[in-house]
Amino acid sequence: MSDAVRKRPGQRRSRDTVDVLMEAAAQMFTREGLATTTNRIAERAGVSIGTLYQYFPNKHAMLQELAVRHLLAGGEQLGQVLIRLRETEPPFEETMRAIIDVIVDLHSDRPALHALMHRVATRLPGELAALRAFEDHLVEEIGYHLHRCGRGGDDAALTARTLVHVVDAQVHRVPTRHPITAEQVTMLVQQLTSGIGPADGRNSS
Repeated sequence: MSDAVRKRPGQRRSRDTVDVLMEAAAQMFTREGLATTTNRIAERAGVSIGTLYQYFPNKHAMLQELAVRHLLAGGEQLGQVLIRLRETEPPFEETMRAIIDVIVDLHSDRPALHALMHRVATRLPGELAALRAFEDHLVEEIGYHLHRCGRGGDDAALTARTLVHVVDAQVHRVPTRHPITAEQVTMLVQQLTSGIGPADGRNSS
């Protein structure tokens, strides 16, 4: 059975119904993990199971949709910060803290749900491609600031990708019940980059 969304809502009333289902799904996945069922989600949403099945074939499709919504919201918020950082070009520590603040804030609510989405939901080719494109863009931006601040070493792109994967591991894999803080992630990033200086002798910012 396909895990793709069965029908996209067109009218306002349908969109509202799907939003209610998504919130119910988020709550039930947070409470019960993959053990939850479509019946439990429909009950929580206050709709019939038939209404749920109009839009989603199974609970995995609902988890996929939650992941897509999370990725879109995160891309929009982080994109605004990345544009501002390009314009203002603050020191590297301040740059990374601004990025980390957004990422941690996006995952501070319902950490168990985010861990579940990261582990299970991003399996469809289209969503994997979107996630990789998001990561590649973030790597490019961090690489730019590493190079600008003389903190990238011999390979700023590799350093940037390492930082992205470290931050991703912290927000998705390490916390289970309690969300990780921006201070914890920032300290880890500082430890990883403290010994990395400019490859061409420039002073770091």
